[in-house]
Amino acid sequence: MQVAIDMGESRTTGAAHMDLEELLATRLLVQGNSGSGKSHLLRRLLEQSAPWVQQCVIDPEGDFVTLADKFGHLVVDATRTENELTRIAARVRQHRVSVVLNLEGLDVEQQMRAAAAFLGGMFDADRDYWYPVLVVVDEAQLFAPAAAGEVSDEARKLSLGAMTNLMCRGRKRGLAGVIATQRLAKLAKNVAAEASNFLMGRTFLDIDMARAADLLGMDRRQAEQFRDLARGHFVALGPAISRRPLPITIGPVETSARSTSPKLTPLPEAPADAADLIFTHDPEELARPVVRRPAPPPPPSTNELLAQVAEARARARAEAPDEPASLFPEIDEAERAAMIEAVMVELMSDPDAGFRTTAVLYQDFLVRCRIRRVPGDAPALPAFKRLLAVARVAPDETVSASEGWQQALSLSETLTDDVQGVFLVIAQAALIGAPCPSDATLARLYGTHSSSRARRLLTWFEERGLIVLRTDFRGQRIAAFPELSAETAPGDPNGPDALVDQRGAAE
Repeated sequence: MQVAIDMGESRTTGAAHMDLEELLATRLLVQGNSGSGKSHLLRRLLEQSAPWVQQCVIDPEGDFVTLADKFGHLVVDATRTENELTRIAARVRQHRVSVVLNLEGLDVEQQMRAAAAFLGGMFDADRDYWYPVLVVVDEAQLFAPAAAGEVSDEARKLSLGAMTNLMCRGRKRGLAGVIATQRLAKLAKNVAAEASNFLMGRTFLDIDMARAADLLGMDRRQAEQFRDLARGHFVALGPAISRRPLPITIGPVETSARSTSPKLTPLPEAPADAADLIFTHDPEELARPVVRRPAPPPPPSTNELLAQVAEARARARAEAPDEPASLFPEIDEAERAAMIEAVMVELMSDPDAGFRTTAVLYQDFLVRCRIRRVPGDAPALPAFKRLLAVARVAPDETVSASEGWQQALSLSETLTDDVQGVFLVIAQAALIGAPCPSDATLARLYGTHSSSRARRLLTWFEERGLIVLRTDFRGQRIAAFPELSAETAPGDPNGPDALVDQRGAAE
């Protein structure tokens, strides 16, 4: 059955009709700046199609609740729980009742959650109730934003998912989406792209005009006409309206919104006691309660959760002091540190460890910790990099307990993670009077085969004032540390890799 909805007039064709059955199959997108007449257009569409199809209006401002007086729409107040709204939406589809979901009075995040719950209930209705429903969403950019805003990611994902289901998968379930937006650029593209019918009103921003012209198949020069459209004038295109862009003027409506555009009204004569009227409390104002729906509480932080667990453990110990706490067993930190140190020694015993990236070494370290059943959480990557730098040096107990070594560790913290190990090796050689490491040794510690990169690193240390390099009469290199009051013994910069020699001797 073909039902033609009278939307108004057109200068070229006379009456402008919309095929309701085609609209149910192809969906509609309405765009226009504030004051262009979008709400008037939606009201005209709802009034003309009310006798023919069930309707559901997602109304963020409460403008469409007046449809209840003349057309029998049931107004659903959204100040309910999300589960209630979902169940109500399912019964709406079951009993085929036209409704207006009134979201007035809620903040943006609450509106998004309420609309998502209601649309989800309609979308998930039983197959037996998949009757045609015209679902009109005003200010659709609120419920399907193109980018994240001030609302939580959870609310945005819920709302965007519900709108995507409506426009992309709703047709088979009998849901025909009609979405209206002030800004096409603020509307998610995957939601707008599913509409096949368009009614474009007055638009001023270039980005919105460009998207509107693109949807209507017009070039940039023709897009300028959107700036000149009067209130209530739209350009229509789509299988339910016209196969070519058609300018139309929306006809009158039988009902009116509760909020209308402001009109100029003459100011009253200024009363003589204006100050008293403004600054004196009205007893009725103080007695009148302010009713607001509270925002949902934020999720507890990690510190709050840990504090709750610690409090629960303390209560359990107080109630049963003889029973051991089995939920979080105590960790012997000294034993854990010894196990981690053993894992690092095992890790660095691999001859190729010096040429493996830190990320690869860290993954190997985590596996070895799990194999050895190291208690507690494994050290994070920054802590592992520090352990790796010290493990590459492996100082003995005398050196590690000395004041000079602690000062060297403090100096190394000013460097990046990838060069701390090289600096500590040279510092250890200075503290024990060992020869300055060769370029090949430093290159291996730096994770490269290039001796020139090792020499550039030494120069960089010297430029930062950490070391002073000099050469004796035999061409041997000496590295002095002004902060540590120590220097290395002369060492051959072209000598072999000492790490390989030490490991070969150990094997």
